[in-house]
Parts: sequence; C-alpha cells; structure tokens
Amino acid sequence: MNLEYFIAKRLVTAKNNSSSISAPIIKIAISAIAIGMVMMIVSVATGIGLQQKIREKVAAFNGHVYISNFDSNESDTTLRPISINQDFYPVFKDVPEVSHVQAVTSKAGIIRTETAFEGIVYKGVGQDYDWHYIMEYLIAGKLPDYSSSLNEEVVISEFLANRLDFKVGDSFNTFFMKEGENKMPNSRRFKIVGIFNSGFQEFDATFILGDIRHLQRINKWSKDQVGGFEVFVKDFDEIDQAGQEIYQHIGSTLNSKTIIEKYSYIFEWLKLFDFNIIVILVVMILVATINMVVALLVLILERTQMIGILKALGADNWSVRRIFLYNATYLIFRGLFWGNLIGISILLIQQYFGVIKLNPENYYVNEAPVYFNFWYIIMLNLLTIGVCFVVLLIPSYIITKISPVKAIKFD
Repeated sequence: MNLEYFIAKRLVTAKNNSSSISAPIIKIAISAIAIGMVMMIVSVATGIGLQQKIREKVAAFNGHVYISNFDSNESDTTLRPISINQDFYPVFKDVPEVSHVQAVTSKAGIIRTETAFEGIVYKGVGQDYDWHYIMEYLIAGKLPDYSSSLNEEVVISEFLANRLDFKVGDSFNTFFMKEGENKMPNSRRFKIVGIFNSGFQEFDATFILGDIRHLQRINKWSKDQVGGFEVFVKDFDEIDQAGQEIYQHIGSTLNSKTIIEKYSYIFEWLKLFDFNIIVILVVMILVATINMVVALLVLILERTQMIGILKALGADNWSVRRIFLYNATYLIFRGLFWGNLIGISILLIQQYFGVIKLNPENYYVNEAPVYFNFWYIIMLNLLTIGVCFVVLLIPSYIITKISPVKAIKFD
C-alpha cells in the first residue's frame, strides 16, 4: 500500500475539510487553474485558427507562390503574357512540395450600372482552376464551368453585389481600358452565377472570377498565353523552402514570389499572435502556480500537528512532502478537469455556432475561427502539470524545517 497516497486521499475526503481554514484558499487555487486552462485553450485555438484561416484566404485568391514575368508592375493586373508551354506546367515535377499549378490572367476594369459604378479586377481562370478554395466561401448560386466553350458566367463577391444591387442571375457590363490614349474601352457583358463572401474585404472589394479567354481576346493574346501561374504547395510551413526551389526551376526569364513576400504586412501582423499566445500562456501558468503555492503553504500550516506526529512515528521528510504533493496534485487535476471541460465546450460552441463575431475590416474574418486539436490541449495540460509540480517542490521544503516536538505542542 502507498501510505502517502492513502493519507493524502483521507485528507481530501475528510468531512471537516470543507469547513477548514484552507477551504476557500483551495477553491481559489482550483478556480485559478481552471480559468487559466480555459484562457490557454481558447487563446491557442483562436490564435492558430485565425492564422490558418487568413493564410487560406490569401492563398485562395493568389496561390502560395505566384510566377510572372520580370517587370515593375506591383498591381494585381498582368501586362506581359507568358507562354503556357513551360516545363513546370501543368505538373511541377521538379519540386515535390508543389500540389497544383494553374494559369491565370488579371485585368482592371469598371462595372457600370444605371445608378453606380465600381472598379474591379477581373481574374480570368480556365478549366485547370482549382475551385476548392472558393467553394468554401460560396453563399449563393453555383460555380461557373469553363471546360467547354467561352461563356459569360462569373462569380462576384457579396460586397460588390450589395454595392451594385446585384443578385444571382443578373447581367452587367464591364469596361476594360485599352493601352494607349484616345481609344474606346473594350466592353463585355457578364452574367452572375455565384456569389462568394470570404470575409477578406481587400479581396472581396476587388476580384470577380471569370473565363480567362475573355482577357486573352481583349489583350489580343493567343490561346497559349496567360498572365501568370498560381502554385500551391502541400505544406504551408514549407512555403519558404518551396518558394526558393520553385524560383530555381522556372528559368531566368520568369520571377516567383510567395504570398508571404507579396503580403508581408499581413503575415508580419500574424506573427504578433505567436507572441500574444506565449504571453498568455506564461501569465496564466504563473497565476496558477502562485495560487497553488499559497494553497500548499496553507495546507502545510493547517496540518502542522499531523506533520509532527508523522515525524515522531518515524516518517522521513520526503515521505511527508509526498503526502502534500499528492494532495496538491489532486487539486491541480481537479482544476484541469473543469478548465478542459469549459474550454473545449467554448471551442465547440464557437466552431459550430460562430457566437463570437469579428470585424472583417480589422481581422479579415467574420467570426473567430477555431483550430481544434487534442494534441495541443494535451500538451497544455502536461505543461501546466509539470510546471506546477516543479514549483510546488519548493514550498514543500518547509516541511523539513518543522520540528516534531514543537509541532505536537502546537495548538
């Protein structure tokens, strides 16, 4: 029989335990651990979730790596064509990390109605376009089909649809400026078959997706000429390495840029979440350990007579310390149980019901995204248990200073 564990269990289940001096201190310690665990679970889940969601949205409209001509054009429009007869298209065999390559072309235009007009970027896509990323944000209608003949079907954002009073099935005119002065713009009439809402207003206010062949005709390009290539990689964490390998295998006449380089201001902002998460973890674990130290000290002082009796009966210091460490461990696990229960419940409610809303102008999402992974929850629990246990060894050392004679006389 484990004597220390048996005594610790009796102390925990004692009937007079709830009316003891240490009872409120113990409740505060358990509450601190529970609240700290809730804060850590929620902060990590929402922080990582927000990072991943924004990455996905940026990649949905740009790919992970964009291949284009060398030029000084920093806008979303393409000026000089590239031939699709490249070694890396349609399959990028030289870089194993690449999962998909698609050809695109972009051109600035103006949507004009009887009452309003709006500047847009028409993104031309073909039958090789992966609609999987846009499908998630489709809120009305369907996705267009560009596998057969040229058609006028386009997908427009809810933001633009609301500003221009459009709905699925409506048609509108778009004007594209010609190069050179005093030339009439090209006009095309498109039909809305789908409406999306990514929550990323920078893209929602700009892009409409349509058939790439319209831009090839407007730009007077041949069928094998496009504006650039969007490349997707299998693992975003390897995007920097993949970007370097892609650049080395596309030839000297082309340039490639990762979305981290293109939208550096967004990804620099995302890095701040890592720092915020670390600060929250440190603060919450610190608060939990301080409360546990106080609770353990109170338990020791409250049981001074018992400590003296055990020492008088022959128990060594480490054996007595183990009794109180067992007791403290029980309190830690009790706090962790409630903390995990509440924290996971909050995540599930947010994941399925989206209770917490965010301003997309500031956070690029409509609601707080959640990254739900039991592995990081287990790691947070182990981290809390480990830190608390190590720190509690220090106050338990006070037991070695208690004299059996003085302790038994204590009243």
